[in-house]
Amino acid sequence: MDQLVPFISEVGFPIVVTLYLLYRIESKLDMVVQSIQNLPERMKI
Repeated sequence: MDQLVPFISEVGFPIVVTLYLLYRIESKLDMVVQSIQNLPERMKI
């Protein structure tokens, strides 16, 4: 138990930051995918 608390304090912050950034970039990636899927339709015009 004594070793668990320092481990969480050392590793927990980078994990939280990574999850936050993945959550933020997910919506932007969805927009990129949607734009790529609409590209052939726009190329017809």
